[in-house]
Amino acid sequence: MEVSGKRCLALALEAERVARELDMLDSIAVAPPNPALALVAEHVSIPVIAQHVDDRGEGSTTGYTTANMLRSFNIKGSIVNHSEHRLSLEEIKGIVKALHSSNMLAVVCVREPSEIDAIAGLELEPDYIAIEPPELIGTGNAVSKSKPEVITGSVERTTRLGLRSKVICGAGIVDGRDANTAIRLGSKGVLVASGIVKAENWYERIRDIAVGMSSRWY
Repeated sequence: MEVSGKRCLALALEAERVARELDMLDSIAVAPPNPALALVAEHVSIPVIAQHVDDRGEGSTTGYTTANMLRSFNIKGSIVNHSEHRLSLEEIKGIVKALHSSNMLAVVCVREPSEIDAIAGLELEPDYIAIEPPELIGTGNAVSKSKPEVITGSVERTTRLGLRSKVICGAGIVDGRDANTAIRLGSKGVLVASGIVKAENWYERIRDIAVGMSSRWY
């Protein structure tokens, strides 16, 4: 989510509106900037996740955001290793472990299918592995159309490695058809930022993508 201040809450409320209309309250989540997490979580019933959490235990945590801090505000999980906030494997391992210890979801981002091997080597299965080719992020050129092989490849690799993590995808997705194509390729969901934030009508864009995620409507 690339908006700030009260606009974060406005966008989240539109997402919740769509979730209620389509009976998808557990299937649509929002990830506002960390300063807005508590505000958004207080006003919506759909899952709210963080864009980042620090690899830091309890104790001396001035300036850090820990999993337990997020949990205390009813945040359900966090994105980890987004292409705009890359982390070392050791940091990823520590964060996933901390999130799971707090009964929170871990959404670990990778740039290409081959990176899933390294994630598997951590011996800590994230709940979701999000494949996002960085060159497509924010372009409106959907990964599901431009690079379908990275979705199918990620699904195949995750299965072959014996991971129970669900594969989702992002980068360039802007409408329901992009989302539906991703689902048909094996993705269990989509990550969307600018495709929604830059839309003239947030409600219509979110609804279109949400409908696209379900083959019931396509």
